[in-house]
Order: sequence, then structure tokens, then C-alpha cells
Amino acid sequence: MFGLFKAKKQTIVSPADGDVVDLSEVPDQVFSEKMAGDGIALIPRSNTFVAPIAGVVSKIFSTNHAYSIKAKNGLEVLVHIGLETVALKGEGFKRLVEEGKKVTIGTPIISADLEYIQLEGKNIITPIVLNHDKELILEIQNVRTVREGESLLEVTLK
Repeated sequence: MFGLFKAKKQTIVSPADGDVVDLSEVPDQVFSEKMAGDGIALIPRSNTFVAPIAGVVSKIFSTNHAYSIKAKNGLEVLVHIGLETVALKGEGFKRLVEEGKKVTIGTPIISADLEYIQLEGKNIITPIVLNHDKELILEIQNVRTVREGESLLEVTLK
């Protein structure tokens, strides 16, 4: 009974294989200054991006360069593949599910041709930002390289 009001932690897993970097290192002010939300970034090394949490696909941008998943508790995780990739108008990206679909951790969401994206002069760094109506406390895992599905951070809703 006393644990009823205890804040619960939620694990956010990596949506792809890659190297973890601090959000402050993303060369885009919207992300580095946390205007879009707090989180972490990944330099991806694999072309398939998966659901970092279980929930519903709440948004896939028309150009397929970004998507968000919303959990039952209201936590929303946005995965933004690359910087200024909206300018590619969907080239190099393939949608694997549709908005509104219920997904589990690890469900493939987007396939991205990272080589093509880089050849087009775009940075492939992928910000992963979190939003919720409540205050979020993030515990970033002390990892530098991750595999898809490995823990990136833990979130506590206050």
C-alpha cells in the first residue's frame, strides 16, 4: 500500500545500434538546448529504427525521418533520424508501420539508408527526446556504444 505513490522508473532502449552522445553535443540548437525535450542522442550504425518503448505510434512525419511512440503513462519518445533530413522529402526512408499501431519494444518502425543520407550531406546523429505533462527525471546509462534494444536511460515521472 505504501508503494502506491512511489514514482515508477521506465527504461528507454536504443532504437538502433550506435554510439551514444550527450544531447548537448547535437549540432542543432533545438535539440542541444532541449527546446524539443530532454533526452540523449545516438550516432546510428544500423539502418532499422525500432520502438524504444511499448505504446502507440503517435506520429510518423510524412517524410518518415522522425517518429514518436506514446506509452500508456503518457510518456512520449521522439526519435529524429538525422539533422535537416526533412529536406530529403522521404528519400532514403521507408515506413514499416503506420500511425496508431500498438507496438512493443523492438518493433521496427523506420528503415533508413544511412549511407544515402550522408551522401546527401546530412548528419545522421539521431536525437531521442522525451516529453510528458509531468516532470521527468532522467538517469542516463553510462554507455558509449549500444546495440538495438539495450538500455539507454531510465525515466522517472515525478
